[in-house]
Amino acid sequence: MAYEPHGKYLEEFEIGKVYESPARTVTEADVVNFAGVSGDFNPLHMDEEFAKRNIFGKRIAHGALGFIISTGLSNQMGLMEGTTIAFMECTLKYTAPLLIGDTVHVTITPREATHTSKPGKGILKLDLQLVSQDGKVVMESFQTLMMKSKT
Repeated sequence: MAYEPHGKYLEEFEIGKVYESPARTVTEADVVNFAGVSGDFNPLHMDEEFAKRNIFGKRIAHGALGFIISTGLSNQMGLMEGTTIAFMECTLKYTAPLLIGDTVHVTITPREATHTSKPGKGILKLDLQLVSQDGKVVMESFQTLMMKSKT
């Protein structure tokens, strides 16, 4: 049996509706593994004694790790499973530090959906926020995706 997409088609996204993901906690293992994969061993992330002297007073997770976690949480929502054609554009703004031990979730708000001149696809523009357990927005992102459409 062939794979059937479970995600929403372009026309099925409700503009302005806030979709919310499940949450997950950022762990020490996440930070260490991300440092190993990325090669980013900045003492701000890896050295507790160094980090005690920074403006945050402790180690923080990599900003890019926050973005990667946001993509995983977005995927867990199933909204785009099998219906995304391409991730076309993304802007990021880090608005607060991501701390080891933070429990974060994602909100996605579709802003615009337009059909292309070619049938079966369109462009979805959305806002994404990575939000900590205390409601603080850690990262904001504006994204443009090419999605499957029904027309």
